[in-house]
Amino acid sequence: MKKIALIVLIMHLMFACSQNHSDREGRDQQASTGNSASIDTSKKSIPSETKKWIGNTNITINYHSPGVRGRIIWGGLVPYNTIWVAGAHKATTLEVGKTFEIGDNKILAGKYAIFAIPGKKEWIIIINKNWNQHLTDDYSEKDDVVRVRVIPQTSAEIEERLKYIIDQTGERTATVIIRWEKIRVPFQIEVW
Repeated sequence: MKKIALIVLIMHLMFACSQNHSDREGRDQQASTGNSASIDTSKKSIPSETKKWIGNTNITINYHSPGVRGRIIWGGLVPYNTIWVAGAHKATTLEVGKTFEIGDNKILAGKYAIFAIPGKKEWIIIINKNWNQHLTDDYSEKDDVVRVRVIPQTSAEIEERLKYIIDQTGERTATVIIRWEKIRVPFQIEVW
């Protein structure tokens, strides 16, 4: 019995020592870079999800999140006035468990694709029935459920990776925000 207790104690001490060593390495790396956050060096577009409970149902957005990585995004990687998948790889999806409204248009509960047409002064946000597609390869305007015009906002801070935010504004309402590089594009959603 004493041997087992001794082995458990030794394993516990070994784990604690390795944990302290990892913590010190992390602090040393942060100090050497002068940045308290880790630096994102991945060249891949990361599968991402944002979800929020609004109006007694979930609103879920699934997307691939590309990074800026020093590139010109707006008018470069993402051309102006051209349909964009609002992410990378597969179409960005919006799934709502109840009937919802975007831009005074009621939409049945279900799963949809989010596309956008970025412009310098105005964006068009598109909700499309064909959610299961690669980039814009199979995009067809005839499958659009809603198109709304929104005004992009600029930010002083750079958002390295594309991010979707669902910001609840009321019991049944939220602002969906597309955030990447120095651009922030909001649109409203209401759940019925």
